[in-house]
Amino acid sequence: MELSKLHIKFLPGVGEKRAALLREELGVESYEDMIYHVPYKYIDRSRVYKIAELNSQLPYIQIKARIRDLQTVGEGKARRMTAIAYDETGSVELVWFKGLKYLAGQFRPEQDYLIFGQPSEFNRRLNLVHPEIDNFEKSSPLLVGFQAVYATTDKMKKAFLNSKAISKIQATILKQANGDIPETLPAWFIRQHRLIYLHEALYNIHFPQSPEMLRQAQYRLKFEELFYIQLNILKLKYKRKAYFQGHPFKTVGHYFNAFYNDHLPFPLTEAQKRVVREIRKDCGSGKQMNRLLQGDVGSGKTLVAVLCMLIALDNCYQTCLMAPTEILATQHYETIRNMLAPLGITVALLTGSTRKKEREEIHQDLNDGSLQILIGTHALLEDVVNFRNVGLVIIDEQHRFGVAQRAKLWQKNATPPHVLVMTATPIPRTLAMTLYGDLDVSVIDELPPGRKPVTTWHAYDGKRAEVLRFVETELKKGRQAYVVYPLISESEKLDFRNLEEGYAQINDYFQPRGYRTGIVHGKLKPAEKDEEMRRFATGKTQILVATTVIEVGVNVPNASIMVIESAERFGLSQLHQLRGRVGRGADQSYCILMTSYKLSNESRKRIETMTATNDGFEIAEADLKLRGPGDIEGTQQSGLTCNLKVANLGKDTLILNEASRVANEILEQDPDLQQEENQIFATQIKRLFKTKITWRYIS
Repeated sequence: MELSKLHIKFLPGVGEKRAALLREELGVESYEDMIYHVPYKYIDRSRVYKIAELNSQLPYIQIKARIRDLQTVGEGKARRMTAIAYDETGSVELVWFKGLKYLAGQFRPEQDYLIFGQPSEFNRRLNLVHPEIDNFEKSSPLLVGFQAVYATTDKMKKAFLNSKAISKIQATILKQANGDIPETLPAWFIRQHRLIYLHEALYNIHFPQSPEMLRQAQYRLKFEELFYIQLNILKLKYKRKAYFQGHPFKTVGHYFNAFYNDHLPFPLTEAQKRVVREIRKDCGSGKQMNRLLQGDVGSGKTLVAVLCMLIALDNCYQTCLMAPTEILATQHYETIRNMLAPLGITVALLTGSTRKKEREEIHQDLNDGSLQILIGTHALLEDVVNFRNVGLVIIDEQHRFGVAQRAKLWQKNATPPHVLVMTATPIPRTLAMTLYGDLDVSVIDELPPGRKPVTTWHAYDGKRAEVLRFVETELKKGRQAYVVYPLISESEKLDFRNLEEGYAQINDYFQPRGYRTGIVHGKLKPAEKDEEMRRFATGKTQILVATTVIEVGVNVPNASIMVIESAERFGLSQLHQLRGRVGRGADQSYCILMTSYKLSNESRKRIETMTATNDGFEIAEADLKLRGPGDIEGTQQSGLTCNLKVANLGKDTLILNEASRVANEILEQDPDLQQEENQIFATQIKRLFKTKITWRYIS
């Protein structure tokens, strides 16, 4: 029975309306989509309580009881239906606010029922609100074991497509399949890795026969999901290394040696030296380099990029660097031009603001090879931008670009250039393996000498006066400050401080004291935004009030304070990126996380993590565990992977490591999956990863 070819609307109990709702809310169209909508938790219904044992502190419970006194009470919005459930030890009230017409006449006074719900207390009386009720004599044995709980939406619940309804749909699919579900792994593979068969796994993931069978079902499905993702990614990596030749950078010559010996702005850390060696080895191998460079904010990625550019120049190749914003591109241009000025290297900047005459000169110099390094924004992707012989492409903050955009740079040469993609957003190892498993990864895990870790502390809103006084103390030393807000203007739904109100208050406090403020947010025109950022960078304004548009922005070493308002509104990764705007000079810097007194447990954990560590990778791992991978960054545009249905990258690291190891073993022996015993792998990859994107080889 091929579940993928059967439309869910034809399943008994579904029909056109429910099928449309399942498609709209869950993306479910086929039997296969439905069967892989797995439970997010399980409730143990193996115990049947006596009513006398119940109290409001218990989680979900079930009782065997009879029902009497079913009646409708109240009027309008207060209208509800109540009943009394009783056994030999006592009674408890049952309450419903919805589906009252359906309930009328449903219960017989002499019938035993299995009643399931969460006890609560109202007016000192125990009740069960909207309990699940089944005829005890006719109830399935599954109702006294582990019960699956499925994710649903409010829209689904209103249409009576709740967790219980989904469970019935799953039971119908499995009954129709009757164990005849095509296997997706070879028999030898299943035996070798001691997995249960697919039909057993799917049955037990929805209707566990025992805790052990549930564990085996989860392992089988998680392992298979992660294995195929790894097999697909690593297959691309093997193919690229086998078939894609690269420009051979055999020489490390005058430019590199002169800069390294005489013009380094500061000594390299051991981590930077290690990364440069890795890149030199790649570029000299005769194969195309495709490397991801991870480095925390301020770790010195730009200097590594410059050294790589110089190796390209020593081998008579041009190079380019693409950044996501004009501010960042301009910053790179000025930094790199100043670094390389003593060597007489030609560097140009190309952005949307570049004038026509300058553009024409850049195009001419690129074509004749006299322009050695081009730095720019998306403007580099224009068809009129053609290099004579580009040998190295560097992409900064690569996640800000779409895959198709990145590919355009790659296609500007007959022979693919070496590609280095850089990110200051630390990526947890499990996420890197899943997103970027086809890239080689380098990590700069040291800060340059002299950099001091940013001191971070948490302050509640009631301490704002003290925070403002502290900011003033730093401004008196000649420093500058950022104040970041999550919102631009007031929201009716969210009770958080906002930029407009905050800007007015900052002005009221600091302007009488002689300090100037600027404001930056996403609704400003690009030219206005750039002007405000330049004023701050040149010290004309001392305080910059902003939204998260400054998360990746201009380098202002003199800025030593970052105040983040409503910090509970931000994710860990975003908080860390914002904190990275300070601590870029030699002075001690500070990050102050302002929050309300009411914090959820998750928000509190985020704040505690930020105050406990400056390590971006540690923060990224904590963020993954707190939030889960969600819709993994980049997956929809990459065509490489799929949204995970069963596995969880925050929790299933060991399974992922094993899946990756096994995938590597298979590809070492059969990189094209042509051997007969591996045909099922090739078939599954084609089925699971239908998007064919040949240019995805670059990143």
